[in-house]
Amino acid sequence: MDTTRILLADDHTLVRHGIRALLRKERAWKVVGEAVDGAEALEKAKKLRPDIVILDILMPKVDGLETTRQVRSLLPNTKIIVLTMHESDQMVRRVFEAGAHGYVLKSDLAEQLVKGVREVSRGKLYLTPKVSEILLASTTDAEDTAPVPDFSPSAAIRLTPREREVTCLLAEGLANKEIASILKMAVRTVETHRANIMSKLGLRSAAALVRYALREGIC
Repeated sequence: MDTTRILLADDHTLVRHGIRALLRKERAWKVVGEAVDGAEALEKAKKLRPDIVILDILMPKVDGLETTRQVRSLLPNTKIIVLTMHESDQMVRRVFEAGAHGYVLKSDLAEQLVKGVREVSRGKLYLTPKVSEILLASTTDAEDTAPVPDFSPSAAIRLTPREREVTCLLAEGLANKEIASILKMAVRTVETHRANIMSKLGLRSAAALVRYALREGIC
């Protein structure tokens, strides 16, 4: 069995100890190092080349966003899961724009981190249910007339096959419950896919998603 090598970065010793205790539940995971600030996280990431880095946003010397950018630039195969207390859609978007693969609220740490590591290690993006709700709420509140941002030719390629399926069904005006029935998945899973899609593409409304799907011809 392959071992998933994990680096922890948080300036609070108790938080790191708590995370380490959670990760011990999985035999295939190994914490290979710890860092107390962003600068140390970067150095240890370069030296240890972990599969996953779990890091806080608010860290001394180099913050979590910049650490994420630099680790992703230096080690493109390393996945990043961000831990934070911030419950804002703006922060969620900034984190994923920086190159992170997972977003876990510290208030959900014990319940969601293990699941997040498992999903990210499989190559998926991960948001806790609460974060998905935050993104969906911001999308619902946005004006339907919001412009669709310009995309590079590879924009649609960044969506996974499952995300493309969900995008097409959303563009057809189906509700989350209907999509869940068609794709034989939980409604919450559909909500998570929808949040991931909107975040990846920088869209803020259902109307913008429809225009994007039509323009890119992905359905």
